[in-house]
Amino acid sequence: MKNKLIIIIAFFCFTTMSCKKELYQSPSTAKDIGKFLTNQTETEEYINAVYGNLQSTGLYGLYLPAFAEIPSDNTFDQVPSNDNGNFGQLDQFTTIPSNDIIETTWRDSYQAIQKANVVLNRIDGITYTNATLKQARKGEMLFIRALMYFNLVRLYGDVPLVTTETTDPNQAFGQGRQSATQVYAQIKTDLTAAVGFLPDVPSQPGRVMKTAAETLLGKVYLTLKDYAGAETQLLTVVNSGKHALLPRVQDVFAVSNENNKEIIFSVQFTSGINGNSEGSPMYQQFSPSATISGAKGHNLPTLSLYNLYAANDLRKGVYVSLAATGAPFDNKLSPPPSTVLADGPSDFVVLRYADVILMLAEIENELGNVSQSVTYLNAIRTRAGLAGTAAANQATLRDAIALERRLELIGEGHRWFDLLRTGTAVTVMNQWFKDNNILITIDQHNLLMPVPQSQVNTDPAIKQNPGY
Repeated sequence: MKNKLIIIIAFFCFTTMSCKKELYQSPSTAKDIGKFLTNQTETEEYINAVYGNLQSTGLYGLYLPAFAEIPSDNTFDQVPSNDNGNFGQLDQFTTIPSNDIIETTWRDSYQAIQKANVVLNRIDGITYTNATLKQARKGEMLFIRALMYFNLVRLYGDVPLVTTETTDPNQAFGQGRQSATQVYAQIKTDLTAAVGFLPDVPSQPGRVMKTAAETLLGKVYLTLKDYAGAETQLLTVVNSGKHALLPRVQDVFAVSNENNKEIIFSVQFTSGINGNSEGSPMYQQFSPSATISGAKGHNLPTLSLYNLYAANDLRKGVYVSLAATGAPFDNKLSPPPSTVLADGPSDFVVLRYADVILMLAEIENELGNVSQSVTYLNAIRTRAGLAGTAAANQATLRDAIALERRLELIGEGHRWFDLLRTGTAVTVMNQWFKDNNILITIDQHNLLMPVPQSQVNTDPAIKQNPGY
């Protein structure tokens, strides 16, 4: 089964942000959470279920990678009317609050948060045979909670902030949304604590390790423009010696080489396990129409992005390829070994060492350390078979780093967040639409997604984002 974290357990958990219909359902086949988590074995099973939640449709099972790419100039939706227009709305900036991607990503995020809160609320009272393992599990749950909130606050802005186990969903009503500032403060608190709890080496491939928390914390600091704080965290990752750029780009995403030294944290998927339910549907969903059975053409790299790769760029044809139809596709996703095309084997990489190097290039440039920034940037370019950058000052380096992030990290859910972080989303996207003769113009209100309509309808204290 590959020595990795495979999740095959389903648990009932409350979610504080579900609609009323969901809140009052009584599960008939799940374990009673009130009588569960009484010993180490049960707690370990439940923690596996928290990891399992990361595979859900609204998170790294399908929607979140598209959510973080399609609104940008990196990817597009080939047939916007497919799947009730859910992906197409993101592509065309016509997203409505009842969009299933909007709803499901919110719901699945809060379900993962609730599960993490359950563990964090109870684990101190549970006897573990190994105190170090117990601390590691606390760190894992803090990391996952922080990751969920980091995604939520970047997508929706102010969001409900829940850091305790919810035993009565009715108590959550009337709390409204907490400010992004408060949410970021909690994210930093969680990740700082997680760094102190997590091991240098994970007990099992697929589990969170210390460098994952340090990397995510560095990304949070970078998002908040705390460049010194970001530098400290990311240099710790570099100096740990736990990670490195692989010499060959074709090895980074090979299914036979998953959990390699470049991968810092990934959500695990495997084909042919548990009734084909442990694989990823992304290969099928993100393949161009008329190329494989059931292909949806969602989240395809734009042709303009494909054309940005130089002819001698070793990533061209490895990270992004052209189908026989002429449509680009994400070649980081491997086909399943069986005929069940929705059971893809590729893990989804959440944090990667190449991103660490590119973030450091950006950080050093913003701190005025141009030569050091160039060194980091050229490490990525050299592996891609390219000559060193011609950029030689802060302004040209900003553009060069942004371009390299697009070419290196395509499909990994970074570009839209990069545009938001750098404050360039409106300018870049309006220029891209103009250059491609697309009659779309966006403004500041498009930078946040709408709050799910079900949440607004259920709890009047949760207000909709402006413009929706």
